[in-house]
Amino acid sequence: MDFGEAIKALKEGKMVARSGWNGKGMFLYLINGREFQNALKYGYGEYEHEPTITSSIAMKTAQNTIVVGWLASQTDMLAEDWIIIE
Repeated sequence: MDFGEAIKALKEGKMVARSGWNGKGMFLYLINGREFQNALKYGYGEYEHEPTITSSIAMKTAQNTIVVGWLASQTDMLAEDWIIIE
């Protein structure tokens, strides 16, 4: 599948990866900003001009860490080897 389809899958709550990635267990998922905000108990209007938390793509790495704010390379965006992780 292509990158556009992978983004659509992320928005549907699915995890995606590229079949060409070398690291074991690597995948992307979407962190829902509103859910994150609720978990932090932040954004309830307690403070004047309180910011909201936006949604973000996160990556689970081969080193078993989470990278929040993953950015796609041009190679990632043009690739057609995206898969949904079950």
